[in-house]
Parts: sequence; structure tokens; C-alpha cells
Amino acid sequence: MKSILTSIIGAVALATFSVAYADNPSTEAAEKSAKAHYKAAEKQAKADYKAAKESCKTLSGNEQDVCVKKAKADYTARVENAKADMKAGKAGAEAHDEKMEAQYSLEKEKCDALSGDAKDACVANAKAKYKQ
Repeated sequence: MKSILTSIIGAVALATFSVAYADNPSTEAAEKSAKAHYKAAEKQAKADYKAAKESCKTLSGNEQDVCVKKAKADYTARVENAKADMKAGKAGAEAHDEKMEAQYSLEKEKCDALSGDAKDACVANAKAKYKQ
């Protein structure tokens, strides 16, 4: 009977871990994703800048100068916005990890009120749920 209960607890913990892992990407994965989005945005901004600069060639004098400066300002703004988005994504992932750690600590503390198999199951569930 004890081995059946242990097997069931293990299966539940594994299932919980799988769901928690699938729903919560790691900080590393979030950083890679944010960096990929940044690089794509930067590449698009460069292409748009080149096209805008090219269209400025049809103008002359101060109008051309203004057109080129506007193209550069638009490019800079888009790249800086992409950088800010990348940093926000990284910060969000780090905050998520810190929250998971705090929740794990709380759940583990709650397990201290239990004993034996119930405590072991409680700790295993907390570890699985909060990826510890």
C-alpha cells in the first residue's frame, strides 16, 4: 500500500512539474527570445532607415537635410524602443523567478507542519510546482 501511494505521489508531482515547466519559461529562454526580438527589430529598423534615406535623395537643400535627420531620429527611436523592450522582458523573467523562489519557500514552510509521507509529498509537490 505504501509503495502504491508513493508511486501515485510521484506521478502527481511529475505531472505538476511538467505543467509548471511548460507554463513558465526560464529566465534564459526569455532572454534568448527577447534578444531575438531585439535583433529582428533592429534589422527592420536598419532596412527602413536605408529606404527612408534613399527617398531623401529626391529632395535638395534643407529639405533633404531635414529628411535625413528625421530618418535617423526614427531609426534611433525604434532601436532604443527595442532595447527597452528587451530589458523589460529580461526584468520580467527575473521577477518571475524571484516570485517562484519566494512561493517555494512559503510552500516548503507550510510543509513543516506535516510529518512522514505527507510532509515528503508536500515538499515534492512544492519542488515540482516551483521548479526547485
